[in-house]
Amino acid sequence: MRRFAISDIHGCARTFGALLNKIDLRPEDELYLLGDFIDRGPDSKGVLDKIIQLQNLGYKIHCTLGNHEEMLLQSISSSRDIEQMWWKNGGETTLNSFNATLVEDIPEVYIKFIDEMHICLILEDYILVHAGLNFNCPDPLEDETPMVWIRDWYGDIDRAWLKDRVIVHGHTPIPQTRIYKHIIEIEDLPVIDIDNGCVYDRPGHNHLCALNLDTLELIFQPNIDA
Repeated sequence: MRRFAISDIHGCARTFGALLNKIDLRPEDELYLLGDFIDRGPDSKGVLDKIIQLQNLGYKIHCTLGNHEEMLLQSISSSRDIEQMWWKNGGETTLNSFNATLVEDIPEVYIKFIDEMHICLILEDYILVHAGLNFNCPDPLEDETPMVWIRDWYGDIDRAWLKDRVIVHGHTPIPQTRIYKHIIEIEDLPVIDIDNGCVYDRPGHNHLCALNLDTLELIFQPNIDA
């Protein structure tokens, strides 16, 4: 049994499928997907369909909520401003993938799937989360909003509280060189950002990244959805 983490697929269904083929995902493996499945890329529905299909086939896939999923959920029952914020941050592409005009047109099975995602996943050796943790809180695991939205939090990490665990997250896209640097410097900074900005066509980005949690091997798949 192997363990992999992937984050920030952002509607890139073909790229996601290619990465799963590259790591040769097997039913006995554990796959942790760390949020932002939707928006920006062309096929958010296809990404969700792939995950649901694999789960129905017995694959062990665990999903955490990303800020883009949270914006979608909030736009269903919140103010027009929230809906417009989601729309401006890639929500339009998600609606297009469902051939929908309004968020209410997205089938309930997908809304339920997103609504039931974890906020954070705690393993013996890792904490897996979309954005990060608020270490200014007495118990960072009790403050859920930062897990979906926080940035610039590394300077607050409490090593005594974290113990021997490593935090793996996405949310903030960084170039490949910085992801490799996180692996090299893991003893000094117990955190790995695996968001390589799959949807951003700029130097050092534009790949989907998988991290083997057992070996710390990084596997990159170039974006093939553009």
